[in-house]
Amino acid sequence: QVQLVESGGGLVQAGGSLRLSCVSSERTFNRYAVGWFRQAPGKEREFVAGITYNGETTHYADSVKGRFTISRDNANTVYLQMILLKPEDTAIYYCYARALGRISWGQGTQVSVSS
Repeated sequence: QVQLVESGGGLVQAGGSLRLSCVSSERTFNRYAVGWFRQAPGKEREFVAGITYNGETTHYADSVKGRFTISRDNANTVYLQMILLKPEDTAIYYCYARALGRISWGQGTQVSVSS
């Protein structure tokens, strides 16, 4: 099980920006595909963005394309830059790490966007 710790959530007005971070102590973190899901109240967890182990390929949900950017450093952190935030982006955002068919999750960070 990979340990993941998210940070950077908070309350922001519509149109604002936030940057989420997810840090792992896993030595081989750079071998994992990583990314973000989110879960709004009363809704199922949904995919937001993902990035391959080498950072060469990214994927986004249609609802966030053009507004969110996922990136990772060469060590142990993955980021989610969010701009032009909308009230419907309000959710708990979870970081994940996936390799060899296994997936690990962070504890989540709350993002709230007011109108």
